[in-house]
Amino acid sequence: MPTLKVKVKTGYGEIEVTGESPEELLEGLSWLSNELVAEINGKVVDLVAAHAEDNLHDIIRLDKDGPTIVTTEELSHYESIGLLLYAMKNYQAKSKEIRERLVASGKKVTVAARLHEMRDRGQLFKPNSKGSVYKLTSKGVKWIEDDILPKLKKDV
Repeated sequence: MPTLKVKVKTGYGEIEVTGESPEELLEGLSWLSNELVAEINGKVVDLVAAHAEDNLHDIIRLDKDGPTIVTTEELSHYESIGLLLYAMKNYQAKSKEIRERLVASGKKVTVAARLHEMRDRGQLFKPNSKGSVYKLTSKGVKWIEDDILPKLKKDV
């Protein structure tokens, strides 16, 4: 008999359940509770956050109030916003939070205009079209990781 497989897509990837029979497959699926998926998601988020914190050493300081830009390198408004979003949980924040973190970082930025322009560039989007939350797109994350962070790290 062929192996039966079911792939469950989650926010961080896929979970694959296999079985040699329909009963084995259903038994495997019964283990996938909301609590288990939430716990796995929490662990993945923690790993991603630790990786991001390592990547941001001497560029962004993470503290209880949120990320603060500490690099002495000259950054564009877009780079500043992108770095702050990259350092935030799930790469997202409300425009008010972004503005507050920019002020705490000593940056004077017209936030609303820059966010709109970054949306047009495909670097971020609004998960809820009516809300004020902005999130980096995969293109935005790639831009930070491939272009901005290497440029800043070589100068550190």
